[in-house]
Amino acid sequence: MRADRLVAALLVLQARGRVTASELAEELEVSVATARRDLGALSSAGVPVYAQPGRGGGWSLVGGARTDLTGLTEGEAREVVWSVARAMSRGSVSPELRAALRKLVRALPEPMREQAWAASGSVVVDPAGWGRSEGARPEVLGVLRRAVVSRRVVRLVYGERREPRVVHPWGLVEKEDVWYLVAGTDAGRRTFRLDRVRDVEVLEAAAEHPEGLDLGRVWDEVVGEVERRRSPVGATVVVDPGLVWVLRRQFGRHCTVVDQEQARVRVAAHTSRSVAEQLAGWGALLEVVEPEAVRAELARIGGELVARYG
Repeated sequence: MRADRLVAALLVLQARGRVTASELAEELEVSVATARRDLGALSSAGVPVYAQPGRGGGWSLVGGARTDLTGLTEGEAREVVWSVARAMSRGSVSPELRAALRKLVRALPEPMREQAWAASGSVVVDPAGWGRSEGARPEVLGVLRRAVVSRRVVRLVYGERREPRVVHPWGLVEKEDVWYLVAGTDAGRRTFRLDRVRDVEVLEAAAEHPEGLDLGRVWDEVVGEVERRRSPVGATVVVDPGLVWVLRRQFGRHCTVVDQEQARVRVAAHTSRSVAEQLAGWGALLEVVEPEAVRAELARIGGELVARYG
């Protein structure tokens, strides 16, 4: 990701004081042309980077190798940290970049540091979707991002309700292409789908967070609760041990290995018919042990196929 490289380039400049485009390209394992573009992008964004032409020249940070990166505005610092935090949540960031993010935040001026740290833990990316969206980014996302990072209470109008409600934002979740706000309310933790938020206002009051809040862990709890409600019907199947991983990949978190030695697996969906439809393509590669309702649905599907195709 380009945001990753920009962070890394800043840290290289801070450590060395001056580098050529070819030296930076070698360090970041990119082409020289890409390194030049990244350096130019840093300069255009307001980072105090300048080029010195001629023999012995190169790119430097104004103020020397130990600059505090004051060329980054508060919004720019938040955007860089936010971009890397999203990549970290996807699991696509190396341990080295995680360390680089911590160094970058420590290098920021004191007024920016707290918000940068808040941004780094305020977003989760969950690639498994629940439902379709319009594809466009919700208009309220920018406002809620600022509220989350600055830890401000928000008043929002949600869904069909006419009365606004006051909530304490904890963080934002990008689940496939749908955004959610996880927040505290008078009734406890709640989750709001952003494309159903009709109006939002950031208030001056400070938002309250649970002590030791881990947004990723909280979101796992939310997903678990929703999935239990969405998939109340389970079935026990026996499959070849070498194919268990395929079944787990198909059903995701709705698949649990009950007995590893016998390759007995528990799968779930919202109805008996849905379970049967997802298992029908396996044919004789697996056997549904129970419940009888799923076995009956499989028999019905099999009868329809025989009637159609002989």
